[in-house]
Amino acid sequence: MAGEPRPEDVYDRARGEGERRLSMSALEQASTGFIAGVTIVFGIVALGVARELVSPNYASGVGQLIGALAFGIGLVFVVVGRTELFTENFFDPVAAAIGRRRASAVGQLARLWSLVLLLNFVGGAVMAAVFAVRGTLPAGAHETLALVAEEIAAKEGLATFTRGIAAGTLLTLLSYLLHAVGSAGSRIALAYVVGFFLALGPFDHVVVSGLHLLFGIWLDAHVSYADLGLNVVLAGAGNLLGGLLLMTLTHAVQVRGARRAER
Repeated sequence: MAGEPRPEDVYDRARGEGERRLSMSALEQASTGFIAGVTIVFGIVALGVARELVSPNYASGVGQLIGALAFGIGLVFVVVGRTELFTENFFDPVAAAIGRRRASAVGQLARLWSLVLLLNFVGGAVMAAVFAVRGTLPAGAHETLALVAEEIAAKEGLATFTRGIAAGTLLTLLSYLLHAVGSAGSRIALAYVVGFFLALGPFDHVVVSGLHLLFGIWLDAHVSYADLGLNVVLAGAGNLLGGLLLMTLTHAVQVRGARRAER
C-alpha cells in the first residue's frame, strides 16, 4: 500500500539503529541493559498484583488473562525508554554486522549481548529485591508471584526450549516492526501487544522467566537456583534460535532477494 515502508526500507532503518548500538561504549551498553532489567520487573510485579486482585472473584483463567494485560506495561517501559532487553536487541545489531562484513563485528555483537544479558539480570535482581520485601506489595501478591515461578519451573525441558523459541521470535519481531511505524503511539501499541502476548503464552524469555524464578526463590516458593540455571540455558538457547534464525536472518535473506531482483 502507498505510504507503507518496503521491507528494504525497514531493514535499512534497523541497520542504522544497529550501527548506533554496536558503536556504544561498554559502559553505555551495560547501563541500558541495567535499566531494562529494572523496568521489566515493573511488568512482572504488575502481572502478580493484577492476577492476585482478580483471582478471589474470578476463575484462574481470567486472572491469568488480566495478569498478561498488566505485564504489557513493562515492555512499553523498555521500548519507550530506549533501553536494551536481551533478544529485543537481536535484529538491529545483526543487520549492522552483516552490512559491515568484518570479523570484528562478531566480537562487537558478543560484547553487546553478553553485557545486556548480564546487566538485565543485575538490574532486575536489584528491583526484585526491593519488591520481595514483605509489605511492599498488596497482600497476596507475593504468593501469586511465587505460584507463577513454580508454574515456570514445573515445565519440562523441551517445553521450556520451544517456549524460548517462541519468545525469541516474538521479541525480535517487535524489534523489526518498530522500524515499520513512525509515531510514538504506534510504538507503544506494538510494545504493549507483544508484551501481552509474551505473558499470555506464556513464553519463556530468558530474562523475564529468569526474574520470575528469582522472585520465587526469594519468596520461598518450591523453586531452586538449579531451576533458574536450567531455565536460563534452555530459554536462552531457544531465544537465540528463534530470534536469529527464524526472524533476523530470514528478513536479511528477504531483503537481499528483493535487491537482487531490482538490479
